[in-house]
Amino acid sequence: MNPLIKFFRTKIYTAVFLLIILLIIGVIGFKSMSGYTWIDALYMTVITITTVGFQEVHPLDDTTKIFTIFLILTSVFILGYALSVITEYILSKNDLEELKQKRMQKKIDNFKNHIIICGFGRNGRQAAIKLLAYKKPFVIIEKDKELVDKIESELMPFVLGNASEDDVLLQAGVDRASCLISALPNDADNLFIVLSTRQINKSINIISRASQETSYNKLKLAGANNVILPDKIGGDHMASLVVVPGLMEFVDNLSIVGKSNINIEEVAVKKLTDDIKTIKDLDLRKKTGCNVIGYKDENGEYIVNPEAEMKLAPQSKLIVLGRPEQINKLNTVYNIK
Repeated sequence: MNPLIKFFRTKIYTAVFLLIILLIIGVIGFKSMSGYTWIDALYMTVITITTVGFQEVHPLDDTTKIFTIFLILTSVFILGYALSVITEYILSKNDLEELKQKRMQKKIDNFKNHIIICGFGRNGRQAAIKLLAYKKPFVIIEKDKELVDKIESELMPFVLGNASEDDVLLQAGVDRASCLISALPNDADNLFIVLSTRQINKSINIISRASQETSYNKLKLAGANNVILPDKIGGDHMASLVVVPGLMEFVDNLSIVGKSNINIEEVAVKKLTDDIKTIKDLDLRKKTGCNVIGYKDENGEYIVNPEAEMKLAPQSKLIVLGRPEQINKLNTVYNIK
């Protein structure tokens, strides 16, 4: 807990404790001095402390009047103290929220080549979990305060606001980001975000969700590099489990998330070697136990199961398959992560 909040809570507890003590003293005082019943003594104490001015149960004698004066003066000070503490706590909490936002923004301002996730719904949350597993820096843009509180509790960097506004995108560092994921449920919102993002950052990689197939081409024309239709992917996957269940079961067991169960990895060639070599020259199988199952050239074209004699271009990438311990060895040997 923040020390400032803890400090004010202690003061509030003190104020409540003093009010309870004052109430007990008042009830016992009226009961013993005037012979009131417990209910009448409580009634007299409450109207005295709150200074509402209701009529006494019966006229007071001099001793009880002096006691009542003492009770009123004491209650004024204690109630004043309680109100000041509560007011100060509310104001300090607002200041604390502002301070936390400034600290979060300062952290985001230091990000470069990070990922921006627009929307923290089901798809946005899944993307965040995967990026966390890969220790990739990212910022979430979300306008729902309830969801933002959940993001904050999970210590994820965020910006509270509407992702379709340029100021909010810039606050998330869209001009310095390497990738933006637009995961909002509404295709029109995603389209607007894609257009705005592409205008601000010409080179950023944009991945957008689409609910309708008719939105696919529009999002591509707006500047999205990739458009994902979750419903279509889900339907295709379920049909594949019927047609080729054994193959899909194997593919489902290929994990790319988590520290201990990753068994497929995309690796930049420049991280493996400074010289231009062939896949055979790298000899990854002997050094790490991993197998090269794919190759992505400098133009983004994929080759499945490339030949061992294939020459590697500096800006190309390899798709490597292995058991989790073999992937970990690959990352350790070449200091990839």
